[in-house]
Amino acid sequence: EVQLVESGGGLVQPGGSLRLSCAASGFVFSTWPMSWVRQVPGKEFEWVSDISSDGRVTTFADSMKGRSAISRDNAKNTLYLQLDSLKTEDTAMYYCAKGYYTPQSTTGQGTQVTVSS
Repeated sequence: EVQLVESGGGLVQPGGSLRLSCAASGFVFSTWPMSWVRQVPGKEFEWVSDISSDGRVTTFADSMKGRSAISRDNAKNTLYLQLDSLKTEDTAMYYCAKGYYTPQSTTGQGTQVTVSS
């Protein structure tokens, strides 16, 4: 059974940073690309970033370029998302997803990021 467990969210002031983690199990993590997406209540999922299976290729939404970094540790079956210079509009539930994100992708339960002064 595929399991994705996100952690690392929290309350942070504008301009602050957070590092999100996603622990994966139930599949061969090192052979799958991975994605981060986010959702604000009442809105659709928004793609944030993705990374190739070997970690060499990363892509970011325009809204996140220059403010975030995605990485992975295949030995630990863990995906990361570093968020810097956070803005209030980054407030959302953040999810990791198996593979390059589609609406059918498996995601975890999410971790809440709240940016507020």
